[in-house]
Amino acid sequence: MTLIEQIKRGQFLKATCDFSQPFVAGEWVLDSGLHCQLLYRGVLQITPRELASDAKDIVLSSGIHGDETAPVELVQQIASSVVLGQIQPVHRLLLIIAHPEAINHQQRFMAENMNRLFQVRNFEKNNECRIANALQLAINSFYGTSIAIKPERWHLDLHCAIRPSQHDTFAISPYTDKQTRSNKLFSFIHHAKLDAVLLSNTPSPTFAWYSAEYHGAQALTVELGRVGKLGQNDFTVLAPFQHAILQLITDVTLPIIWTSEVEVYQVSRTIVKQQPDFFFTFNDDVANFTFFAEGHEFAVDGDKKYVADTHGEAVVFPNRHVVVGQRAALMVKKASLIFDEQVRVYAKSNPSY
Repeated sequence: MTLIEQIKRGQFLKATCDFSQPFVAGEWVLDSGLHCQLLYRGVLQITPRELASDAKDIVLSSGIHGDETAPVELVQQIASSVVLGQIQPVHRLLLIIAHPEAINHQQRFMAENMNRLFQVRNFEKNNECRIANALQLAINSFYGTSIAIKPERWHLDLHCAIRPSQHDTFAISPYTDKQTRSNKLFSFIHHAKLDAVLLSNTPSPTFAWYSAEYHGAQALTVELGRVGKLGQNDFTVLAPFQHAILQLITDVTLPIIWTSEVEVYQVSRTIVKQQPDFFFTFNDDVANFTFFAEGHEFAVDGDKKYVADTHGEAVVFPNRHVVVGQRAALMVKKASLIFDEQVRVYAKSNPSY
């Protein structure tokens, strides 16, 4: 059975990871009029027959890291529901399962972290570089062929955390000088019942950042619980997020709303590993958003010691094993939002954790 035949049967994930079959691009039209295009292995574009002038261009990506399986299964569920006619999207969709080789090996990556490769075209020294280049081209083409008079571009890049977290689900808003923090996007965070949102303060070459920086997309990296094995993920905790995604792609009108139920954080600084013997003073299994009081020493990098800043800081994504020159951790502080058409953030003067 060819890859496209498998996808027509609702088996997008299985087809993507089936390397016994050669990849052949193709397209077909569903009875509903939806135009389906398999552009690359793991990249499926869906275009409704008729599009409103204000139609969205929505990217839902997963599998940038091969061991993060819940997002992959979620994208599989959406793809299956679309091609089997169970849901009818009214916006253009680009569904991505990015790294099938790493998925098959149940590994985060094969050679290097792909989510640090979305800035410029990469020298294709390994498969991560080749995939990142192909995904950049797919994004450029997808957003570049929109028919909308005033395109509204979205990109939700779905991940799982490799460590426990004090917030099971949270989003990271990449930093760019574009208008990419709309109240619609943050209303989606509210309706998806994510526990927290983290606002970056410097550029970082992630997949979501690429779409925000180069295409002005309303983009988020979304962390959906812990890493688990395929078929063993508990989707009950992700049900609100799944429901919000379906509302987004089928154009259910949602009220523009924000409440204090979602915890807001702002990056206070990025810790970059400078020496091979860099280490944290805490255990490797410390939870994301663990708080350190002002003056507490949390890392040592050669002769440099890092201590928590004024009013204290929390740590997110600590990883002492990254290569020299890469981010070893984000330090964050609680903040509040000014909920205008474009959301702005301000630091709390004396935050409580």
